[in-house]
Amino acid sequence: MGNAMTKGSPTIRIGVAAGVALAAALSVPAATAQESGISYTPVTDERLRAPDPGDWLMYRGTYDSWGYSPLDQITTENVAELVPVWTLSTGVTSGHESPPVVNDGVMFVTTPEDRVIAIDARTGEQLWLYARQFPEDMAHPHRTNRGVGLYGDKVFHTTHDAFVVALDAVSGEVVWETAVADYRTGYYMTIAPLVASGKVMVGASGGERGIRGFVVALDPETGEEVWRSHTIPGPGEPGNDTWPGDTWQRGGASIWITGSYDPASNLTYWGTGNPGPWIGDQRPGDNLYTNSVVAFDADTGEIKGYHQYHHNGSWDWDEVSAPLLIDVPRDGRLIPTLVHPARNGYLWTLERTAAGPIRFVEAQPYVDQNVFTAIDPVTGRPEYDDERKPGTGRPATFCPSLWGGKDWPPAAYSPQTGYLYIPANENLCSTMVGVEVDYVPGGGYTGASAQVFVVNDADHVGEIQAWDLARGEEVWTHEFPTSQNWGPILATAGGLIFTGGTNDRYFRAFDARTGEILWEQRTNSGVIGVPSSYEIDGVQYIAVQSGWGVDAQGMQRAVNAHFDSEKVVPQGGVVWVFALRDDGR
Repeated sequence: MGNAMTKGSPTIRIGVAAGVALAAALSVPAATAQESGISYTPVTDERLRAPDPGDWLMYRGTYDSWGYSPLDQITTENVAELVPVWTLSTGVTSGHESPPVVNDGVMFVTTPEDRVIAIDARTGEQLWLYARQFPEDMAHPHRTNRGVGLYGDKVFHTTHDAFVVALDAVSGEVVWETAVADYRTGYYMTIAPLVASGKVMVGASGGERGIRGFVVALDPETGEEVWRSHTIPGPGEPGNDTWPGDTWQRGGASIWITGSYDPASNLTYWGTGNPGPWIGDQRPGDNLYTNSVVAFDADTGEIKGYHQYHHNGSWDWDEVSAPLLIDVPRDGRLIPTLVHPARNGYLWTLERTAAGPIRFVEAQPYVDQNVFTAIDPVTGRPEYDDERKPGTGRPATFCPSLWGGKDWPPAAYSPQTGYLYIPANENLCSTMVGVEVDYVPGGGYTGASAQVFVVNDADHVGEIQAWDLARGEEVWTHEFPTSQNWGPILATAGGLIFTGGTNDRYFRAFDARTGEILWEQRTNSGVIGVPSSYEIDGVQYIAVQSGWGVDAQGMQRAVNAHFDSEKVVPQGGVVWVFALRDDGR
């Protein structure tokens, strides 16, 4: 893999030089941070390991994936005084899922159509815009993008044609771009890069198209590949015998969501997707390392440990969310854990070790789950009710639905309360049946058809759950009577959590201890973006993108059918930024 520009993936850049020539085509005014009088502070390893509370330098704020801001100006006492201070339209529709990433007053967001926008985080003034132009033969699945990575003076971004692009943080100009896979064979990327141990790490999606998943690390200066580690072992590698024949070559284990990182052990933890095809009887075996958390050495890519949440996956329960790295007090000791509210409907607590092996601690259902009949108390391996496992030509109905108890929207953890906050969906189930499927490079490879439905007599679907991790108990639940919940969660030191995710277009603040709604703001669209918080000149801001689409929109059909509704959520992306009223600070 090189770092040369390719004719197959031209780009459009709106910045200093390109702005005049291309502004008419895209109708986007642009300035640079330099022209706006904003100085850009380089991002170092030290800053990433211990970020200033006023910055939000990565996907979940910190390497442990807590989604927690230590800023406490906005509190349970004054949050009712929160007001919008600026907004910015992105100019595109579909699912806006990326967090506003902020470095010393400069904000970066990504949008569907693989755009990156740099913004003055004080005023909302657009500084520059990068918009990728795609090859004509490229499909465009999952029209979203989940954010940027920062390092030095560069902004790193992944694309649907399977490139990693490095942009100059001040001008938006392309510094280098590297193809990490061939989009023609089904690979694509929507992930926010993880920058750790001086490397830019990304993973590829496309498990529904018969790809072989991987995590790859690139040199941030040149884009050259440093290491690549596949999430499906090849011949001669441990775990390859869990795949029959050559099925490992196209077995999935996609990477969808940014991994976590432990600087103390130099291990990075990534969640993997389901096997392909979806139906287990077409590839008998455990199918490692699908539906797992995998620990990689950040310097070499060597796999140091794993835990598979469920084997021979047959329900489309991708377990792609990165685990939260939390030290949990249990039985008189502080356990360094990996916490994962899984798509399969169980809340998993695992123990991470400095050497890499991952140990099972406990798992308990947080939504209705009728597939697992038992979980081994030592290994955590589940046993299945075969009547709830779809087969080829043999339908089965199971709960939770193929979207799971929690899909990709990240949970959050507050060290202030000791609670984990889960955006959940309850009372949803699926009926699925397998069909024979032939592998065609780049073509669909699910081998299944499915329906999602709300169970009879259900009085709600969406939930936010708070779990006390020290006690292993749910402490409160907030239910949404007529809406699903696709809202990523932000926790803050002000005793609050912020989230959207519902079809009524509201963005809300809850009391983190009680679950009481303390503030809400209706936005232009549904909020499925990841919220963040930052501070400039002593003022705390809450930022989020509003823009409904993708799976949240798809689930609306089942919700409408159950509640006899014709609800349609308007689309269109807008960055919203809030602060306290002047007289409320």
